[in-house]
Amino acid sequence: MNLTIHQTYLPQDDPDAALRFYCDVLGFELRGDVGKGPGGSSAPERRVVPPAAVTRASRRRWMIVDMMAKGTFGAINFATPSLDTTFAELEAAGVDIVQEPLDQPWGLRDCAVRDPAGNLVRIIQVR
Repeated sequence: MNLTIHQTYLPQDDPDAALRFYCDVLGFELRGDVGKGPGGSSAPERRVVPPAAVTRASRRRWMIVDMMAKGTFGAINFATPSLDTTFAELEAAGVDIVQEPLDQPWGLRDCAVRDPAGNLVRIIQVR
């Protein structure tokens, strides 16, 4: 996949599942894992720094789990030059599909999926 993003922070309740999704499925590299020591990359535009996991106690206290499940707590937008190819790869990987590729009335073509924690991930076609 050919995705780009500068920086974002998304809550995760299962760091291992998040790393599999963002690294194995989306093709990013783990960098700067604060829990396991420093990492390196020859592709600085494709980095992941996993946040600390949200604990069960903090999820109850902040009601984060409901917001994560609805996709209202965190979201991320990626850009790709080939939306249909990217979507086909995500679908083949068994990713939770929210919206298939669609030409939006405001001029963008995009799709939407959820990461393992329920965060909304939108992918936008760039020209």
